[in-house]
Amino acid sequence: MESQAGDGGSVELDGAWLETLSPEPLLTRDYETRPSLVYERLRQRHGPVAPVDLLGVPAWLVLGYREALDVLQDDAGWPKGLENWRARSEGRVPADWPLGPSLEVNHVLIQGGPGYRPLRTAWDAALKPFQDPRHAQAKRLKTAVAAYADDLISLVGQAGGTGLADLSAQFSRPLPLMVASHLLGFPGSQGDDALMDMWRVLDAGPDAEPALERLLGALAELAAVKLEKPGDDFPSYLLAAHPDLSLDELARELFMLLGMTSDHVGILISNTVVEVISGEGGVRASLSAGMVRESMNRVVMRKPPLVNFVPRFAARDTPLGDYTIRAGDPVWVSCAAAHADPLFAGNVCPSTAVSTRAHLSWGAGQRQCPARELASTVAAVGVGRLFERFSNLELALPVDQLPWRSSPFMRGLRSLPVRYELAAMPQQPSANAPDAESADTAESAEAAESVLPDPAVGHRSSLWRYLTGLIGVGR
Repeated sequence: MESQAGDGGSVELDGAWLETLSPEPLLTRDYETRPSLVYERLRQRHGPVAPVDLLGVPAWLVLGYREALDVLQDDAGWPKGLENWRARSEGRVPADWPLGPSLEVNHVLIQGGPGYRPLRTAWDAALKPFQDPRHAQAKRLKTAVAAYADDLISLVGQAGGTGLADLSAQFSRPLPLMVASHLLGFPGSQGDDALMDMWRVLDAGPDAEPALERLLGALAELAAVKLEKPGDDFPSYLLAAHPDLSLDELARELFMLLGMTSDHVGILISNTVVEVISGEGGVRASLSAGMVRESMNRVVMRKPPLVNFVPRFAARDTPLGDYTIRAGDPVWVSCAAAHADPLFAGNVCPSTAVSTRAHLSWGAGQRQCPARELASTVAAVGVGRLFERFSNLELALPVDQLPWRSSPFMRGLRSLPVRYELAAMPQQPSANAPDAESADTAESAEAAESVLPDPAVGHRSSLWRYLTGLIGVGR
C-alpha cells in the first residue's frame, strides 16, 4: 500500500495491515518536550491519520480535526470496548504492556457494547444534581469548592504575605481531589488516604501498583457503605439510577470519577493560571473582564489536558484520512493534534473576545464527557478564587522552562513555581444587612457548614499534613 504524506501523491486505500507499515514510536523524548512538533511531523509524513507505535503496540493516531469528528460522532462505526480489538483477541498485545492496566478497568470511559447505554444514562442522572445550577447540590458544590480553595490559599499564606509557592502541588492538584472526596461522600477525613493513593497512581511511580490496590479497596468499602446507607452524593445517586451495579462495578466507576476529574481539572487549573499570568493568547484581558470560562476555553484550545482519547476500534474496513483502517484496528483520536490542524486552527481568530466552542477537549458525539460541566465549574471557581485572593502572581521560571509531564492520555505541569503576593482580605458584609448580597452570603455560609468537614479533623488528615509540609517550598 502507498501512503500519502501530504505531498500530493496518490494513495491506494486497499487496507494494508497496520503492523506492516513500520509505525514509528510516539512516546519519545521529543513527545515529552514538544508534542506539537511530533504531531506536525506525523501530519507531514502521513496526512490526517498516522500509524504509530505505543510502547510496542501499533495503533492509528487521528491528527485531523475533520477526521477526529468523523470518529467521535460515529459510535457504531468506531465503537469503544476492548472486545473489539482484533490484536488483543488474537493474543498479540503483551500481557505486561504498560498501558494495559489503565485500559482494562472497564468503566464508563472505556466500556462498549450494550452495557454502556444504561451505565451512561445512570451517570447523567447521578451527575445532574451537581451540574444543574438550579439544584441545591450544585449550589452547595460551588460553595464547597470556594471554601476548599480558600483553605488551600490560606495555607500557602502561612509562609507569609509574599513568597514562592508551587501552585501545582499546593493548589491545582489537591483542590479537585478534595472536591472529588466531597462528591464521593467520604465521611470526615476518611477519604484522605484514598486521595493520597490517587495521587500516587496518577504519578505512576514505583508505589503506584500497591496504591491502586489500596485505592480500589477503599472505594469498594465506600460503595458498600453507600449501598447500606445512601446519602446526597454521587455513588448513592448512581446506585439509585442503576441498582444492578455490583459493588466491584461501582468501585470502578468511582475510580474513574476520582482519577479523571482530579487529574483533568488540576491540569486545567494550572494551564489556565499559566496562560493568564504569562499573558499568552489574550486570556489576561478576558479574565480581567470576569470571563473565567472564556479564558478556560482558550486554554483547552491551546493546551488541552486530555491530549489523546482512549481508543476506539474500526467496526469494519473503513477509509479514514489517507489510509483504510482494518476492522478491529485501534484508533486513538488526538484532540491536541486536531486543534493544531491548519484546516481548523486557521479558522479560529485568537483575538476575538468570545472563544470558540468547537474544540474537542470534552470529546464530541454521544460519548462526550458526562462530567464536563462539573469539571468546568470546579476549575472556574478555583481559578477565580486564586486571582481574587492573590493581588499578584508571577511565574518563577520562564514559561518555556516550565517542567511538563506527558502520558499517552494527559499533558500537564509537573510543578508550577510562582512568586505571589496575597491581597488584603475584604471586609465581610454584616449579617444584619438587608440587601440581597448579604442574603446570598448567609445562604452560602449555611451551605458551607453543611458540606465542609470539621477543620480540626481536616487539619489532622494525611493530605493536610502533606500540604503543610510544602509551606515555604523554595523560599
